Amino acid sequence: PDPSAARDAIHATPGPRWFDPASPVGRVHGDASMFAGGVRALLLQSLHPRAMAAVAGHSGYRADPWGRLQRTATFLATTTFGTVADAEQAIEVVKAVHRRIRGTTPDGEPYDASDPHLLRWVHVAEVDSFLAAHQRYGRRPLDAAGCDEYVRQAAVVGERLGATGLPLTYAELQQQLDAYRPELRATPAALEAAHFLLREPPLPAVVRPAYGLITSAGIALMPRWSRAPLRLPDVPAVDAAVLRPVGRFATGAIRWALAAAPPAQPPGPLVLTPPAAPTGTAHVTRPAADDDAAATTTTRTDAALAGG
Repeated sequence: PDPSAARDAIHATPGPRWFDPASPVGRVHGDASMFAGGVRALLLQSLHPRAMAAVAGHSGYRADPWGRLQRTATFLATTTFGTVADAEQAIEVVKAVHRRIRGTTPDGEPYDASDPHLLRWVHVAEVDSFLAAHQRYGRRPLDAAGCDEYVRQAAVVGERLGATGLPLTYAELQQQLDAYRPELRATPAALEAAHFLLREPPLPAVVRPAYGLITSAGIALMPRWSRAPLRLPDVPAVDAAVLRPVGRFATGAIRWALAAAPPAQPPGPLVLTPPAAPTGTAHVTRPAADDDAAATTTTRTDAALAGG
């Protein structure tokens, strides 16, 4: 209802911060490319049956999609740009909600929103999506070292939410996404969520064309292997000739619109209280394929941890 007040509460409240706004996590989470990255994250996350069952059964996304989006965006902004005290409080609120979310999928699989394995999936899908959007549509894409630093900084929050073994480099992020693929499939709940998000959003007709530009930008970022299960278009020539230019246009338009708002006034000199470094991943295991080939395991050595 009052975005200026909400923004000031995050950016202008005095107190130490975890991250410098000019650091990779500040650059990624503060860029208009997050709109397209958010669409990709929601679609990609829906492919895990247990994670999707938790969303379908407990989030109320159909009844209040924009409220849920606003809460997610506020959480990201608070943990990235807010004071340490506010970031820690936001994390505790989410953890308390997660502790109440458990149940069984339609196929009889139990799920628990506090399960570190599910939390890790949600984290890696989100981080990969935000970074992919930034690298394609962001104002200032990161170099290789910046991408690694973004993954490491994002792990600070993910680990505090209860996820374990999180990636600390871009290469590890890709390894973990690949390791989850045998668990992923498009359930009826995932297809329903994709249909709602892309084709039946609760928006006035006059706004839907602009919204369609954002969702097209997100679809253009989806991995090729994820598209057929969700019944998304998969024509590389269309991606290159249409969807990617549309994504750049949509992101640029959002960036121009947001620039019209006066910036929040900082509370004074920036004071950083760097958080404890995330412990990162020790093992990333991919289940054996259908031919019973041995599962592959990637081990992060102590030397690599020190160098990450």
